[in-house]
Amino acid sequence: MASILRPLFVFLFVFHISVLKASGASIIFYNKCPHPVWPGIQPSSGKPVLARGGFKLPPNKAYSLQLPALWSGRFWGRHGCAFDGSGRGRCATGDCGGSLFCNGIGGTPPATLAEFTLGNEQDFYDVSLVDGYNLPISITPFKGSGKCSYAGCVSDLNMMCPVGLQVRSRDKKRVVACKSACSAFNSPRYCCTGTYGSPQACKPTAYSRIFKTACPKAYSYAYDDPTSIATCTRANYLLTFCPRRR
Repeated sequence: MASILRPLFVFLFVFHISVLKASGASIIFYNKCPHPVWPGIQPSSGKPVLARGGFKLPPNKAYSLQLPALWSGRFWGRHGCAFDGSGRGRCATGDCGGSLFCNGIGGTPPATLAEFTLGNEQDFYDVSLVDGYNLPISITPFKGSGKCSYAGCVSDLNMMCPVGLQVRSRDKKRVVACKSACSAFNSPRYCCTGTYGSPQACKPTAYSRIFKTACPKAYSYAYDDPTSIATCTRANYLLTFCPRRR
């Protein structure tokens, strides 16, 4: 099931699909940004590509998608995109090979990620800044059981991004994304690789602390606190771009 919904009916629809829950989960993408967002979808290895891997979501619109049972993968928002009639073009952030339909290709960092792993008994989900940040994202579960906590990053990290991590617009006037320290400096210390390749060796840095302070409900680096992962049983989910501060 995939359809564009009027925002007025988003929450009624969430309630409705929670009652009619299928074997997987339903997810609603809701764009509260003042500009269009092009969500990207990348399944984990062996999992099916959904909605051809991407679509356009205008401001104040929503899009519903049924996830298969035991599906896992990631979602992100692309920004500043322009595509021709054949679906070829580019995005300022989160681009996936210059195509409207990502078809299994991941987004070019930096991009804020929403990650899901659906299970028989329990779902796992999180918002990750490990690949950097481009847009605020939140995940809100509905009608599930268990802790079912909110996950997300609602702060505008582009406004506080350190100079060494900034990605600027073509005219250099605006910061459009914030790199991770790993991407910016390619250092084992920041990437948690080599001798830093364990939770014991790879600790928070000044850069990851900036991310974590701004977005305590999101992963700030590879071995962030395990409480950054949220769990819920038999839930449906609302994934919001540019959510309001909680």
